[in-house]
Amino acid sequence: MKFFVDTADVKEIRELNELGLLDGVTTNPSLILKAGRNIAEVTKEICDIVNGPVSAEVTATEYSEMMREAKVLARIADNVCIKVPLTLDGLKACKAITSEGRQVNVTLCFSANQALLAAKAGASFISPFIGRVDDTGIDGMELISEIRTIYDNYDFKTEILAASIRTVNHVKQAALIGADVATVPPATLRALVKHPLTDKGLEQFLADWAKTGQQIG
Repeated sequence: MKFFVDTADVKEIRELNELGLLDGVTTNPSLILKAGRNIAEVTKEICDIVNGPVSAEVTATEYSEMMREAKVLARIADNVCIKVPLTLDGLKACKAITSEGRQVNVTLCFSANQALLAAKAGASFISPFIGRVDDTGIDGMELISEIRTIYDNYDFKTEILAASIRTVNHVKQAALIGADVATVPPATLRALVKHPLTDKGLEQFLADWAKTGQQIG
């Protein structure tokens, strides 16, 4: 499974990338607002840090304007992945952009039928929103499972990018189902390493080592 971090916070991205854990980054208008920076400026800085795809989202809702914005975003860096909404105009833009050799992340997916259309449009990534589906009283993991089955049935190359991840269990469940990518907030990515028995075991080992009076090297 690939790990993307869902943030436009350059400090967080740099720290996680230095750990060797990042395969890419996803941003959206809300994260750009939170960062408080110009979209072109912050996206360029992120692209300079991370080698993998960096999703930058168009804000237009009509095809021709989406294509105009996509061209602007694509000029920022070679690893910019254009993010478009799952609408008919968004799917049309997806087909056009991918035909030019640029990766596209189709976002705001809430049904298997939508994911099927995105794959038909040649999407590089489909972003089903697990947490937001959970909020409606439906298990968001069922959506991931349905998409996995459909994509496997027809050998679609579109990668399932599990989004709106809120817990470490979301990550585990998405991995068990076979999601290709998980995009997670920085705090959730760091929390994956945590386990009380790891902390307890390390504490015991260090205490015992201190009693030996030895040093390594």
